[in-house]
Amino acid sequence: MAVAIKKSTDQDVAPHWHAHAKEIQKFGTVIEDMPHYLDAKVRGKMCAKLNILLADTIALRDLYKKHHWQVSGPTFYQLHLLFDKHYEEQAEMADKIAERLQLLGGVTVAMGGDVAEITGIPRPPRGKEEVPVQISRLLEAHKIIMKQCSEIADAADDAGDQGTNDLAVSDILRPNELQSWFIGQHLVEMPLILSK
Repeated sequence: MAVAIKKSTDQDVAPHWHAHAKEIQKFGTVIEDMPHYLDAKVRGKMCAKLNILLADTIALRDLYKKHHWQVSGPTFYQLHLLFDKHYEEQAEMADKIAERLQLLGGVTVAMGGDVAEITGIPRPPRGKEEVPVQISRLLEAHKIIMKQCSEIADAADDAGDQGTNDLAVSDILRPNELQSWFIGQHLVEMPLILSK
């Protein structure tokens, strides 16, 4: 049996790096007909709420990295490590939220400029701030996310969306509570030695 061999040309092997395509699904929409127990209207409402939570989580993640790079002072080493640990945990949370959005048939917010338009977390200055200001800023961001988680959990429960309810409470709210507690303890005035 003879095999035809095609002679390749430069055009055949050149990468198509100027490819342009139309969007296959617009942001803010959900796939109408998919094998999921929730109808498209419910999934659309959940996706809208989850995209705001995702944008805020990405903003908090990046705020942790900013402070990780810019922290200074006597607690530098401890906070440098803690901020980076929390950054990694926020990155994992963002991924879980994005996966839930995709599972519900939605499109995730992803790029920095889009996140900046959606997030409710105030933008910090570009410059370096003192440690108490960094921590206060992080605590306020956690508060925004924790409040959202509570609202999303209630809305998901009302809509019969137990998956989103579980995500909001177990995977996002509880870790944010823990992170908030860890960094908040750095603002407590406690002498190293107690006098009698």
